[in-house]
Amino acid sequence: MAGHATEEHPHGADRLCAAGDRVYSRAVRRGRVPRADADPVPCLLELALLHPDPDDMGWLVPTSPQEVMTRLLRSVHAEVSASQARMGAAVDAVEWYAGLGSSRSPHPAESTAIRVLDGLSRIRAAIDEATDRCTTEVLTVQPGGIRREDELREGLHRALAMCRRGVRMRDLYTHVARHGQGLHNYMELMGESAEARTLDEVVERLIVFDRTVAFIPANSDRTMALEIRHPALVEYLVTVFERLWRLGVPLATSLPSTGVAGITHRERSIAALLAEGHQDAVVAERLGISVRTCRAHIARLSERLGAASRTQLGVRIAEAGLDGPPRSSPDDVPALPTSTPVTPKAATVPTATTAPTAPTAPTAPTAPTAPTAPAPGFPTAR
Repeated sequence: MAGHATEEHPHGADRLCAAGDRVYSRAVRRGRVPRADADPVPCLLELALLHPDPDDMGWLVPTSPQEVMTRLLRSVHAEVSASQARMGAAVDAVEWYAGLGSSRSPHPAESTAIRVLDGLSRIRAAIDEATDRCTTEVLTVQPGGIRREDELREGLHRALAMCRRGVRMRDLYTHVARHGQGLHNYMELMGESAEARTLDEVVERLIVFDRTVAFIPANSDRTMALEIRHPALVEYLVTVFERLWRLGVPLATSLPSTGVAGITHRERSIAALLAEGHQDAVVAERLGISVRTCRAHIARLSERLGAASRTQLGVRIAEAGLDGPPRSSPDDVPALPTSTPVTPKAATVPTATTAPTAPTAPTAPTAPTAPTAPAPGFPTAR
């Protein structure tokens, strides 16, 4: 819709002046207004927001807001279509000019610093090439839960080939990965050439070869990846890895005490994430377990802490100190809180979308729970 363009009323129907807004609002509320009321705001007639009452020409009736909206949307659509046409013409022009210099090779810094790999075949090919050229070191971060043995076997030949070339490998996993025997067998085959550590949770998948090229996912389903060769970006990713590595627990070492008697390391991690306000699905994803397993642990945690509801569980988590870092001294391990009402400020524990199921996971801290398959796409380095 064309807007009114006089000096006093430079606007359209979507942005009325103050005087026009008052008169049109009054007309909509009352059903009509005297023609004299619209004399100071001719924009309303020019924009067809008011029109004469056929029963009494001395009065003006408003155009319905719904009809005004339809006109505005039609106008916006026309403007968008025109903009798209101009964009198409601009793209055609740029492509034509770009074609004039197609015979020239692009500057190396512009073509190789960051490359988008679209599709699993291109990702695998790029990682295989980087693997073959690697001579000193591979750093990887592997999120998710228990690693499938077939996935580990798939990359075994590449890993052994790098071992023979003297390449050192360091891998970061979540604590959940410890419960898969396949990973322990894999690390035993690697011998001293590979070392693995685990954390409660890690960042997204990352592979760095010789501190010169890195691969990270470029979308949520890992069917696209970024190949990064920019020195500053690669150095930044290596720094992130090194800091996580210092926090990790060696795979061959038992997990440290949770600081609370009767609470497993995984339950403490779950309690800390619940205290931060995360829903069950988010907690499960970050720890690399299924939602069902997560809820079983929450049910067991509630039973151990004597909590009858999610609200009370938040109180028990705060009272037991599970919402903070574990105590460093084993002598400081407190007993579980009793069911006596408590007054400390409760940690915020979100309510589950469905009631927690009865715990089905084994009670031993190191026993495996229901594993989850790793996210599809983005193959690992080995």
